Amino acid sequence: MSTLALSIALGLLAVRPGHAEEVTLTVALAANPQMETAAKLIDNFYAKYPDIKVKFQTLPENQLRPTVLKDVATKSGQFDVVMIGAYEVPLWAEKGWIANLSKEYVEKDTEWKADDLLTPIRDLVSFKGDMFATPFYGSSSFMFYRKDLFDKAGLKMPEQPTWDQVAEFAAKLDDKANNVSGICLRGIPGWGQSLAPLTTVINTFGGRWFDEKWEPQLSSEKSREAINFYVKLLKEHGQPDAAKDGWQECLQLFTQGKTAMWYDDTVFAGPVIDQANDQVKGNVGFALAPIKVKPGSGWLWAWGLSIPTTSKHQDAAWKLISWLTSEDYIKLAGEKAGWGTVPPGSRQSTYKLPEYEKATNDYADLTLKSISAANPLKPTVDPVPYTGVQYVTIPEFEQIGDFTSQQLAGAISGQMSADDAIATSESRIKEIMEDAGYIK
Repeated sequence: MSTLALSIALGLLAVRPGHAEEVTLTVALAANPQMETAAKLIDNFYAKYPDIKVKFQTLPENQLRPTVLKDVATKSGQFDVVMIGAYEVPLWAEKGWIANLSKEYVEKDTEWKADDLLTPIRDLVSFKGDMFATPFYGSSSFMFYRKDLFDKAGLKMPEQPTWDQVAEFAAKLDDKANNVSGICLRGIPGWGQSLAPLTTVINTFGGRWFDEKWEPQLSSEKSREAINFYVKLLKEHGQPDAAKDGWQECLQLFTQGKTAMWYDDTVFAGPVIDQANDQVKGNVGFALAPIKVKPGSGWLWAWGLSIPTTSKHQDAAWKLISWLTSEDYIKLAGEKAGWGTVPPGSRQSTYKLPEYEKATNDYADLTLKSISAANPLKPTVDPVPYTGVQYVTIPEFEQIGDFTSQQLAGAISGQMSADDAIATSESRIKEIMEDAGYIK
């Protein structure tokens, strides 16, 4: 065969069906247990789509957010798929940074079964009725506790305790002689770290971040009471060096038997049971998020997968994220990695799987109840001009939350009083809101 004939033959072979050009997707993910499972199961995706390869970049949440924000805001195009939270979805969709998945893919992909999604979670990853992310998992917050320690102390955890009861329990269960704290709470700075649980406490105490005129309200009586309560509870009965701890550290402390209670995300129920040592395993109890004045105090969250508009491989990116958020993937994760590792809170069908029902009997109903009770449209007792339960859906909240949480970490570690942290934070918040034009 001549050189010319060989070149023509190879060219025809390259465009024949079944010989598509290989695509490599770069994906930014949060370093949480569910996403680690996804990375381990990626060979199953390759079996279905052999022409698509995936390069995962897994980062802690506090690193993931600024890394992805810089990429999409500057349109550098480093990532083809990004894992973003419910807070970012409407803000980034409005700016045109992420693709409208409803119009481009969801409405055309009937196998993906969008109608199976839990409505509150679908709404979290939507903007003006269209989905801009597919929910990998949805969650609220509740209380983990040691049933054996409660029994030994003669205590009974209600299905929904008050924060006053929790403080009493923590005082009685605090066992410093055996290195067991009464409670573990996030203290590490970050608007998505310590401020997530703290804001739910502010909400249920009757406080709020802003009044209807966007005037900061952290120093109001109810907000100040909630913040002082949280700081005092951690200082008196929380884990040692709490100001450096996020959910990862609390998960480890709880599963190793180093704390009697832990208030955090419902998504960690499976990992808690899976990672618990022999002393803790079989003794894990669950209760609804504690309340004070406002009922239904749990947060509402979803981690979703989005496609930046700068991605040059959007069709391939949809194949990946539709696979990762499908019914088939959920079944695969359960069968291959254990049903406790299944991404919860996203699909109705998950809660109808017999294997999942059996494995999650202790907490599945409470998870759904918590998700249903959370109301991001009315997160507080008094009226507010914002939405979001454990965050405020404005672009400035990331800066506000990070600064405030740094001051509160100082209060938790004893470097300043809670009131001083509040005053410093409120002064800075007012400056930010004035600069942004919220306050005239």
